[in-house]
Amino acid sequence: MEKSLVLIKPDAVQRGLAGKIIDRIERRGLRIAAMKMLRMDKELASRHYGIHKDKPFFNSLVGFITSGPIVAIVFEGPQAVEVIRQTMGSTNSAKAAAGTIRGDFGVDLQQNLVHGSDSLENAAKEIAIFFKPEEILEYKRDIDRWVTES
Repeated sequence: MEKSLVLIKPDAVQRGLAGKIIDRIERRGLRIAAMKMLRMDKELASRHYGIHKDKPFFNSLVGFITSGPIVAIVFEGPQAVEVIRQTMGSTNSAKAAAGTIRGDFGVDLQQNLVHGSDSLENAAKEIAIFFKPEEILEYKRDIDRWVTES
């Protein structure tokens, strides 16, 4: 089973959309393996956005993600990375398809509600930034057999 990180960003938390975002991803058949609410500090944000450190928008990214509480979640399931990416929609909310999180709720390029890992490799790195291995739970849900073949 794949694992992927989702961050519900400060704009989504402030707008009361965290539950709707979680619901949409769970309805796609993925399950929560770990979840916590936190306020990122600059050090944690710099680690998370390290690949953008030399880009002109880096300070803006860090400023936004540290501006309020976020919800960090590890989702698990078949093709988790791709399922989450499709469910989130295009990074640019103005171009995101209707029916996606960003297409339905987003209004801005940077304040785009949610982050999802873009590859399995990055998912593993990002998950390790926010969660210790013992915080990630392995379990089966009774409904899982109705979502995928075992």
